Amino acid sequence: MDPLLRLFFRVAPHSLFRRVGGGFAALLVFTAPSLTAQRPSLAMLDQLQPGQWEVRDRDLAGGRSRLCIENGRRLIQIRHMRETCRTFTVQDTPDAVTVHYTCPGNGYGQTSVRFESAQLVQLETQGIAQGLPFNIRAEVRRVGSCTS
Repeated sequence: MDPLLRLFFRVAPHSLFRRVGGGFAALLVFTAPSLTAQRPSLAMLDQLQPGQWEVRDRDLAGGRSRLCIENGRRLIQIRHMRETCRTFTVQDTPDAVTVHYTCPGNGYGQTSVRFESAQLVQLETQGIAQGLPFNIRAEVRRVGSCTS
């Protein structure tokens, strides 16, 4: 017998099982495998290549900075990169993600990343960092490998 069914029969009260019948158990058996087959959350960010990325702020003329990232998930907290923050996924599609995050004692933010290629994304982020507001709209492009 399937381990999931065995667990259901062991913990389900007999009166409940008699009322809903075996259909409920069958539903569990057929839906549980499909739940585990889902793609990982924020999978779009995992497609981005590690390396050195240039952030071109669209609102500041000549506003450019570079950062070295080991994976695309680092772009979520671009203003809180070294912080441990709690995250909440607002949107998660194959071509865009939006994540809200809170960094206890140091602010919060919400970031949207739109996928164009494994080396180019559009990023919008806003929030509070070190008591000051920030709002960044940028093109983020991989420019090479990280330098030591």
